[in-house]
Amino acid sequence: MNPVIIRNHPIGGGHPLVVFAGPCVVEGREITLRTAEAISRIAGRLKFPLVFKSSYKKANRTSGSSFSGLDMEEALSILREVREKFDLPIVTDIHTEAEAAAVADVVDVLQIPAFLCRQTDLLRAAGRTGRVVNVKKGQFLAPEDMLHAAEKIHDTGNMKVLFTERGTTFGYHNLVVDMRGLSVMRGLGCPVILDATHSVQLPGGDQDGKKSGGQPQFIFPIARAGVAAGIDGLFLEVHPDPPHALSDAASQLPLGMLESLLQQVRAIDDAVRASGVQQP
Repeated sequence: MNPVIIRNHPIGGGHPLVVFAGPCVVEGREITLRTAEAISRIAGRLKFPLVFKSSYKKANRTSGSSFSGLDMEEALSILREVREKFDLPIVTDIHTEAEAAAVADVVDVLQIPAFLCRQTDLLRAAGRTGRVVNVKKGQFLAPEDMLHAAEKIHDTGNMKVLFTERGTTFGYHNLVVDMRGLSVMRGLGCPVILDATHSVQLPGGDQDGKKSGGQPQFIFPIARAGVAAGIDGLFLEVHPDPPHALSDAASQLPLGMLESLLQQVRAIDDAVRASGVQQP
């Protein structure tokens, strides 16, 4: 597997684990910068390459009354400030072909949301920007089906494709992570990231059915298992006060727990690499 370079961070091809972390959505300037600074400080202390994650817009909401984001220009301006102030590469979602070029001017990685991973025109628009494209695996797809998403991007001449696992639909209001799928997707030739926070969502599963529920107590074990399985990157939505987050309140990792989790996965990743066993 050839590594994909995000700014100066190689991901895949045997390179160190890369962390993708940040709040689910840009809620405002102050909280975004404060969170970015804290995450950057923790990642730096533990020597993890970091890509800051936050969606400038959330198009997929359970209820029409849910917060979907700030004005596009304002949210992208905040992400640009994070990128410049903390010298961090940025990943954010796009939802339509028209967004691709404008967002690519601000960020380093364009992310295709899971429910849109089969949208041919969107994938090709992202590919044509020349940016790294992170495709989240649809909750409805088998891991081997992600080859088609990669090929659509490759057809534009862009070979910089990442796959992210975020759980598979298992009955109503539930997701599971099949750890075998991580190896299957790596076998397709693209670096693989595990989203350990979206994987604990219970879609539409809160008490009134108006938002997603979650089981955040499983973030740690899912992250540990994924790193032991040989992933190339770990994706975490992190918030300083998850119960009051404007999106995905039930599944974000509290900022105060991030360092402990990264310490644990560091030990596991080091052990996997020291074993000398070649991951698929």
